[in-house]
Amino acid sequence: MQKIVWIMLLVAGVAGCGKKDFLNAKPASDLFIPTTLEDFQSILDRDAINETPNLGELSSDSYYLFTYTFWQGITPKERNAYIWAADTYQGTGNIGDWNVPYQQVFAANVVLDGIDKVPVTSTNQQQWSAVKGAAYFVRAYAFYNLAQIFAPVYDSATAAADLGIPLRLTPNAEEPSIRASVKATYDQILSDLANAYPLLPADIPLNNRNRPSQPAVMAMLARVYLGMRVYDKAGTSADNCLKLYNTLIDYNTVLSITPPFPRPNMEVLYQSRMLSSSNNVLKSTASNCVIDSGLYGSFDNNDLRRQLFFNINGAGLPNVKNTYTGSFLCFSGLATDEMYLTRAECYARAGNTQAAMSDLNTLLQNRWKTGSFTNLTATGPAQALALVLGERKKELFFRGLRWTDLRRLNKDGYNIVLTRVLNGQIYQLLPGDLRYVFPIPPDVITLSGIAQNPR
Repeated sequence: MQKIVWIMLLVAGVAGCGKKDFLNAKPASDLFIPTTLEDFQSILDRDAINETPNLGELSSDSYYLFTYTFWQGITPKERNAYIWAADTYQGTGNIGDWNVPYQQVFAANVVLDGIDKVPVTSTNQQQWSAVKGAAYFVRAYAFYNLAQIFAPVYDSATAAADLGIPLRLTPNAEEPSIRASVKATYDQILSDLANAYPLLPADIPLNNRNRPSQPAVMAMLARVYLGMRVYDKAGTSADNCLKLYNTLIDYNTVLSITPPFPRPNMEVLYQSRMLSSSNNVLKSTASNCVIDSGLYGSFDNNDLRRQLFFNINGAGLPNVKNTYTGSFLCFSGLATDEMYLTRAECYARAGNTQAAMSDLNTLLQNRWKTGSFTNLTATGPAQALALVLGERKKELFFRGLRWTDLRRLNKDGYNIVLTRVLNGQIYQLLPGDLRYVFPIPPDVITLSGIAQNPR
């Protein structure tokens, strides 16, 4: 079955393309359509289902590259994302940031297209619902991740006219790709999550956190609404998530564990990681990837994240140490720490200083050495919001979230300017720059004819 599923998903490389590419693909003699719940679950359990783009994190402000020689030796995508070059790919194709999410969309569509043909019985109803709900969730997750890279930040005033992403809603590869609007893109994401919620289990599958649940749906809704700058709904969704599951790890309990955050991790609501391909920069073994000095210096000596998140390399500079994946790859999934920070931010934006600081302090009490933390206070909502955003940057770095935060915060008027210095040359990314939206890979443009993003 694994071979068959793999062959099926190889076809997914055409999911972002049109009829021509699909018709040029050579059919496999052992390809057949899955028909059982076990078949459909196997499709959704593939490791690649839980990978997310890394272009945004490559372009964010959490790190810098220590040597010019290292920069010269990485892939064109990584080199150009680092300096926000207009030509990200330099003519290269097969870009995982586009292809992998559309493979996930294809897989979800195969399941949604076929599962209604499986009769529902008293013995399989729970499994049937969970599999169908997972397919809706996987599609929403993939569409959202694509939108953060290849579509403009959501703006209610322009979303109906702004170009979003192609919304593939069937497994029919002959169906031409058309870019939907940003509004239609987010409407589809929200619709898929709404469809997923009642079908999924109320409890997190503790040993299968790669499978979604109702808390994961609420967490994803919080992430989506936060990216849309719909802060009241983001706060409500985060609150609903934490009412279902609110476990935080006391970091004092993991100091002697190697690695400190193995899988399964009790904070994780849904497990995913950034692309395993093209990972020369964003991994715990990349000693030339140095954490921004301002970010590293913002951690107090009594803050256990300072020693759990970072190693000091031979040059005396901080590198990322480990992640919630339990491996050298970066965690990009959903977790309760993110939900506490999201709810705190939304409380502050709503003027509820006390609730915002309560959530922030609950998180930090689990991050500092026992007995060393004194609750933070704020004189009002503006100071509370500043404290929350500062802790959000510290807690959630290398999680695939900073790029979206930069986009939305600049849209809110924060005017964050990103600067790199490489081989004596200064590069900058200004707020509202067109380069906050990445170009669609050139092979996709050639095969599908869809409109390219301006740079």
